[in-house]
Amino acid sequence: MRPLWTGAIGFGLVNIPVKLFSATSASELDLDMLDKKDHSHIRYVRVNEKTGKEIPWENIVKGYKLNNRYVVLDDKDFETANAVKTKVIEISDFVDEKEIDSIYFETPYYLAPDKSGDRAYALLREALLKTGKVGIASFVMRNKEGLAILRASGNIIILNRMRFAEEIRNTNEIAAPSKTTIKPGELKMAISLINQLSGKFDIKQYKDTYTAQLLKIIRAKAKGTKPAVPQLKVVHSRTKDLMEQLKASLGTKRKKAS
Repeated sequence: MRPLWTGAIGFGLVNIPVKLFSATSASELDLDMLDKKDHSHIRYVRVNEKTGKEIPWENIVKGYKLNNRYVVLDDKDFETANAVKTKVIEISDFVDEKEIDSIYFETPYYLAPDKSGDRAYALLREALLKTGKVGIASFVMRNKEGLAILRASGNIIILNRMRFAEEIRNTNEIAAPSKTTIKPGELKMAISLINQLSGKFDIKQYKDTYTAQLLKIIRAKAKGTKPAVPQLKVVHSRTKDLMEQLKASLGTKRKKAS
């Protein structure tokens, strides 16, 4: 794998040279956009809105509109804004991971030691494992500041990008029923259903079955076979049927996750 970013972890006065790698890969099919008429491939082009001519990447710069004119920025300007944050993942605090709501988690990355960083990297990793803590850090990647947690998993330190508090929308904008709408008997039955379906979490038992089914349809169409279309619709049940639905759910055998 090629690193997406190189820099260092700031751990107190300890500087740990690291490389950052993507920890995930997409599971969905890579679908191309085609012209409906002749199935020609559709491509995006970067054009000058005045001349209509395509502009190569090397001639494209970034700018910010201020007082009705653009101020053009180069790589040095982005680095000058905060030279430390563009090169250092600075750990400011250590907390228990369970204190962090999952709504803040974003993209995971792997951190690996760079030249001369092995010993300090291993020290931080083992200290995280021993204490059960995660480090809260900030850094800049691709001209965007990010908040992150650093946690140890096996032999690797994982960096998980996080959203800032101001990026989370207020739930007051969402209409939700109050607790008074729930009857005690229904709650007891729902808890029984949860207990019946409870078990030890194993991520390997969950599969992307939609992509597999979509690939079957693609192969069938390639052979000239027309796939059957299932007839499904959302059923909006009446509230008075809720208890009966819970009872029926408790009577069914548990299905394996797919």
